[in-house]
Amino acid sequence: MKKISLLLFLLTSTISIGQNSAETCEILNKINALIQAEHLRPKPVDDSLSVFVFDNLINELDPSRNIFFKSEYDELAQKYRYNLDNLILKNDCSFLTDIKATYINGLLRTKKVLEKIQTIPIDYTKKDTIRFYKKSFAFYLKKEDLEKVWVKKLRYQILDDIVETSDNLDSLKTNFKSIEQASKNQILTNEICRFNSLIDSNTKQEEKLYNFFCTYFDPHTAYFSDDSKTSFVASLSKEHLSLGMTVNLNEKNEIIIDEVDPNGPAYQTGQIKKGDQIISISNQKETLQVSCASLESISSMILSENNKHITLTLKRNSGKNFDVYIEKQMMKDEENSVFSFIIGKDSKIGYIKIPSFYADLDGNSRKGCADDVAREVIKLQRDSIQGLVIDLIDNGGGSMEEAIKLAGMFVDYGPLSIVIDNKKEKSVINDPFKGVIYRGPIVVLVNSNTASASEFFASIMQDYNRALLLGSNTLGKATMQTILPLEEDKNTDFLKITINKFYRITGKSHQYIGVKPDVVLPEFYEDIYQKESDFPTAIKNDSIEPFLKYKTYVKRNLIDKIAKNSSARLSDNYFFNNIKKINLKIDQIVNAPKAEIPMTLDSVFKQKKTLGELWTEINTFNDENNPLDVYNSSVNQFLLGAYPNDKTINQYQMDNLKTNPYLNEAVNIINEFNGISK
Repeated sequence: MKKISLLLFLLTSTISIGQNSAETCEILNKINALIQAEHLRPKPVDDSLSVFVFDNLINELDPSRNIFFKSEYDELAQKYRYNLDNLILKNDCSFLTDIKATYINGLLRTKKVLEKIQTIPIDYTKKDTIRFYKKSFAFYLKKEDLEKVWVKKLRYQILDDIVETSDNLDSLKTNFKSIEQASKNQILTNEICRFNSLIDSNTKQEEKLYNFFCTYFDPHTAYFSDDSKTSFVASLSKEHLSLGMTVNLNEKNEIIIDEVDPNGPAYQTGQIKKGDQIISISNQKETLQVSCASLESISSMILSENNKHITLTLKRNSGKNFDVYIEKQMMKDEENSVFSFIIGKDSKIGYIKIPSFYADLDGNSRKGCADDVAREVIKLQRDSIQGLVIDLIDNGGGSMEEAIKLAGMFVDYGPLSIVIDNKKEKSVINDPFKGVIYRGPIVVLVNSNTASASEFFASIMQDYNRALLLGSNTLGKATMQTILPLEEDKNTDFLKITINKFYRITGKSHQYIGVKPDVVLPEFYEDIYQKESDFPTAIKNDSIEPFLKYKTYVKRNLIDKIAKNSSARLSDNYFFNNIKKINLKIDQIVNAPKAEIPMTLDSVFKQKKTLGELWTEINTFNDENNPLDVYNSSVNQFLLGAYPNDKTINQYQMDNLKTNPYLNEAVNIINEFNGISK
């Protein structure tokens, strides 16, 4: 009887795996059919795709090269690295089952090794070194080295954890034994818990496979399940389902509640306070233990629009754990909403921050970014501003429709952009509005994280000489995506697919290379931020013959003259010159090839001290200019009286601007423009 039961189990398992394989391939082939028909630059499904997908899938599963044995990797690579394309086209996706089985086997045996290490002492006197790699390295792990590799990894983690407990090296050495025991127990417990989570995880590797297949064609084409599509669409709005609180990681990598919005559901429970530690999160279907779950899975559970009911297990002041049930509510995202201030008393300059190009997707509530900017401009003009600064720093884009509307509000009339589709057909986007909402001088602030729709808007303002751009080179995305269902009559699987490429009215494109500001200024981490050109499958830059007629706002030589004066004014600026020096230090730590460091308390302490000093230098570094006079417009002062709960974030926003050197120079530029114009 047992033999029959086992046989039935094996048969049903095989059928289940076969069905999953067929379904996976069916979705992949539907993705491919849609890409081949609609993508801006479709590519054949061949060996090049196979290598890209296989390498990314394996790197995702084992980024640190301590799960798969080299022999396992070699066997999988021999079978699949150049063969995934053929298997997918033949509707045979059993390779994913094979890879997953090998991975789970690796997790199980590694967990056993961790449990063994938990029971034995680690020898810290043994001479050894460790080296860190920025990019993935070759698979090297041999069966006989598994325990040795993990002991080495854990030895460093424990030493690193120990040096975080004190700035006094002598004290650490004196109390090493007791600190080491507590640290080792905590780290091993978390690692084993993490492995249990990976082994038991419901995370579908299929979705990662679909996305690696998509990103082979370009970095912005992606697969969406119904859940991920809902969350993505919600991210384009300034209103979404929210718990009404923000969280932060503390120095122990614990997730701590940072702020509780008095208008939100977390506050309304009456049980949650700032400083509470989140122990676990449940969506009523699964529970994530924070200490061993990935940040990706935690943020996904908190932010998913489908997880409307959340139970948080919290701890306060090392007391007992307690559970709080919260039902998300629709809330305005204050940090993702347009806001404005006035700079200066004598020469009033308006300032508008656009965090993203959010949209009113229902199309009837006038809650989109462009309409919000228009309202702020009208408020500022009631106080007779003499110039306007539009801040697009860290604006990652959003709705192209909103960017088109906004550009139309500042350009009198004419073409805004040229669009080319996958049939190489050109179409022109024209200004949707005749006339402008504001005629005074404008400076647009941009940086490395200014992307997509915000680059589109900035490039139009630059080409029409409607604004002077100040900051650092932007990301370099000049393509547009749309979301299409894989099947017309089903709402379960979707594709965000790149369908168009934008060209500037000059015929040039900022795709891959970014928009270069008129005044280029350094920013922290500028060599660290990922740019479009860093993606291996990014669509390259090109240009087309210009054919459009348009009238610029002022002569280009006036913009160039003011930009030249600004650059000269800032050539010996303390703040920006020191950013360059600090960036060199950051570059040495992050991008330069790493030397091996000894696995000793002294070396790890020295490393921590170097990083700590750099971090302190960055966080305490301020502009030495006199603080700017920043205040609310008359209308916004009145509104704050009516809505006092908004005062805290308003004051925070104001304080951040008072010593902003980019804004300070933008004010100088506008004052110079007004001086020339008079």
